[in-house]
Amino acid sequence: MPNCFNIAIFISGAGSNAKNLIHFFSQIKNQYVTLVLSEKINPELEQLCASEKISFLHVDKNQSSNADYLLETCLKHDINCVVLAGFLKKIPEKLIQHYPDRIVNIHPSLLPKFGGKGMYGDHVHRAVLEAKEEESGITIHLVNEEYDKGKILAQFSLAIESTETVESLREKIKKLEHTHLPQVVHTLLLSTEA
Repeated sequence: MPNCFNIAIFISGAGSNAKNLIHFFSQIKNQYVTLVLSEKINPELEQLCASEKISFLHVDKNQSSNADYLLETCLKHDINCVVLAGFLKKIPEKLIQHYPDRIVNIHPSLLPKFGGKGMYGDHVHRAVLEAKEEESGITIHLVNEEYDKGKILAQFSLAIESTETVESLREKIKKLEHTHLPQVVHTLLLSTEA
């Protein structure tokens, strides 16, 4: 087992979870964020990565779904674990096979409810509210070949208010993600180390 872990974060959005993970792991011994791969140009995150000596790669839509490119990039950076923090592309099987039980995804609902293809971001929050659910939350799970079907590592829930909107639910879910995702990844790596 590796005695230190290099973490890659894949993102498609603004990168608030990536920033949060970078800050968290900068304080942790033997677990390092060493690569951020982004589908969007993100000067603020790129600057943070530069200040923390983390490689930042802006990739196009072909690269972000190209199994060989993703695997070569991870190998080049000695990656042991991949965290999908709002990454919308389906992870190629080749990458999953190379990192069994080492690719973690965060999903903004309590799976198995409101998961699957096309269920991300506000699409999930809208579906939750339209279904008149009493609670929502986040699911942190391992990635397998099917959308949102991998082994669940942890779930955290919150009550839905009668006045809830997509926007208010999005903000509450984001807080849950920021609170729990780094610790769950940290714990997973500790258990792998043992």
